[in-house]
Amino acid sequence: MSDFIVLFLAVLLALLVKPLVEKRAEAFAAAVTGITFVQRNGVMLSAYLILAVLGWAVFMIILPQLYMVDFSFRHNLPFDQVGGPNDTHTFDNYRYLLFGREGDEEMFNWLHLKVFFKTILASACVTLFDLAICYPIAYYMAQVARGGKARLLVLCLIIPFWVNEILRAFAFRILFGTSGVINSVLMGLGFTDQGVDFLRADVGLYAGLTYAYILLMIFPLYNAIESLDHNQVEAARDLGSPWWRIHFRVVMPHAKPGIASGCTMVFMLSAGALAAPQILGGPSSLWFTQVIYQWFFTGLNWPQGSAYAFVLLATCIVFVMTIMRVFNVRFGEIAK
Repeated sequence: MSDFIVLFLAVLLALLVKPLVEKRAEAFAAAVTGITFVQRNGVMLSAYLILAVLGWAVFMIILPQLYMVDFSFRHNLPFDQVGGPNDTHTFDNYRYLLFGREGDEEMFNWLHLKVFFKTILASACVTLFDLAICYPIAYYMAQVARGGKARLLVLCLIIPFWVNEILRAFAFRILFGTSGVINSVLMGLGFTDQGVDFLRADVGLYAGLTYAYILLMIFPLYNAIESLDHNQVEAARDLGSPWWRIHFRVVMPHAKPGIASGCTMVFMLSAGALAAPQILGGPSSLWFTQVIYQWFFTGLNWPQGSAYAFVLLATCIVFVMTIMRVFNVRFGEIAK
């Protein structure tokens, strides 16, 4: 009897709630279908795209990063002790990055700190090199070249990147090696009697990283500059502005989202590069990602490697926010 009463109350509650639910569902459906994105792509395709992006962001980016952050505050324990009473949170991994081992004569862990700041500074330099090289190319493609010239230039930029990144890095090693192509040309022309060690001076590393991410700077700049009305450039030229003032006062302010987007991608990928520093770095050159790699796969200390990786990630995020503040752009403008 009591089961029958419960069932009856449940059915009655469902009948009472049904009109409210249907009304809310109709309002929600009207709001969803009223969105331009849904109208353009349809409900099924829009739902698939939204779920795919959310799934990718959650399971491939957010959760692994959160797991890495949690792992960075753990002790390096044997597998059978993980989850036991000794598996507690600690700041020792971050303390090691700053101060090194307890009992060291040095006050700070200068070895790893120098590598870290060198990586950040070098990545910023690579970003500036790419910006200086790519801005004229992007402006020419967007405002000067027309028809076949523009398409040919795009093909000349894209086709070399059909080659694998590692193979391109080895090609740069051949170019900048002591007995490489550049040294052979310099000695053949009489500029030097012996080969210059470009790899030890990190010239090959900077050149390889600059070339590796050049497209990530060109195309955001191209997309931003292409939307600029060329009449504004002509008007500034007719009013007597020199070319440098036209770019600083007209073109660059309009291209701020593209500049911010390109600088962000180039910096983050340069700071996180591993293959190019491994191949093109000199004997005394060390990239921070190589230190992280050594902690994970040579030292088998994953909590320490996670702490180093999280510090690098946090620094890159701070750089991105700084770039956005400097160029006064929002995420929506960068994504356009």
